[in-house]
Amino acid sequence: MQSHTRGHLVYAASGVLAVHTERGTSIVPANRVAWTPAGFTHYHRAHGDTDMRIVFLAPSLARFIPERPVVFLASDLAREVLLALTGPRNYDDDAPAYSRSARLRLLRVLVDDLREAPEQPLHLPEPRDDRLQAIARMLHENPADNASLAELGKTIGASTRTLSRLFRKELGMTFYEWRTQLRIHHALVLLADGHDTTQTAYACGWANPSGFIAAFTDIIGTTPGRYRTGRHTTIPARLKSAISDAE
Repeated sequence: MQSHTRGHLVYAASGVLAVHTERGTSIVPANRVAWTPAGFTHYHRAHGDTDMRIVFLAPSLARFIPERPVVFLASDLAREVLLALTGPRNYDDDAPAYSRSARLRLLRVLVDDLREAPEQPLHLPEPRDDRLQAIARMLHENPADNASLAELGKTIGASTRTLSRLFRKELGMTFYEWRTQLRIHHALVLLADGHDTTQTAYACGWANPSGFIAAFTDIIGTTPGRYRTGRHTTIPARLKSAISDAE
């Protein structure tokens, strides 16, 4: 666990990252960017062959991004800037890739781009109520559990009405929305570890692969098969020159 005086963006050039804070867990596939504000206690966990890139933001730039953990969809331009800012030459004191002023211009471009980027439903909030925490533990241990909220409520001694109210009040979503996000989190980890679409679908509680593919595509924006092969991260060559004006 750690915390920083500056907020930071985390990007997985490959693989999958999970960012855990006291507010919950953000899952970061290879085409997303996670924001952790300053002062948030957190830790990172990598799944699969992961290439993690981190960019810290000064308060003057961080003020344009939400004061809470959030995951953004990374545009082609944002990915190019993140890769440029974290390339190996940036750590060469004798021949740095960019001057201080050039880095600042790139960071401004990045933040401006993220301000327009859609937030992604990839931050799984952590419940505070003891009853919701008990349900969360059971489903984290077994995401394939298809028990209804009423059945889970009987296990922990709480009514469906009470639990439904708590999910909306604490987490801002229904139980079924929350469980779907939890399952997608687990699915991304399994896919990163080399499991195929069918194995992942059944392991995460879907009755058939087609239902899993539909839910995965709705949240991630691409099919599990395309995600596994990395075909969602192709960057057009014409954007390779987008950084040159800052050099």
